[in-house]
Amino acid sequence: MGDVFELIFFMWLIGALAFAPLAYFIYIYTAKNGEPFGDIEPHGDNGSAVADLVDKVLGIFQSKK
Repeated sequence: MGDVFELIFFMWLIGALAFAPLAYFIYIYTAKNGEPFGDIEPHGDNGSAVADLVDKVLGIFQSKK
């Protein structure tokens, strides 16, 4: 009978550890009014090295046509 309780205990422990990140995400999501990671969307006011590089590469390919 002790084996059954031990099995149930470890199943609950593993389940709690598996779902802890989800619970934390939901907690943070609700605490910040639907913005779990803050305001991370770029608004175009900052330059981006990757976007500049892509623009240059596209410009090169479009000028070759």
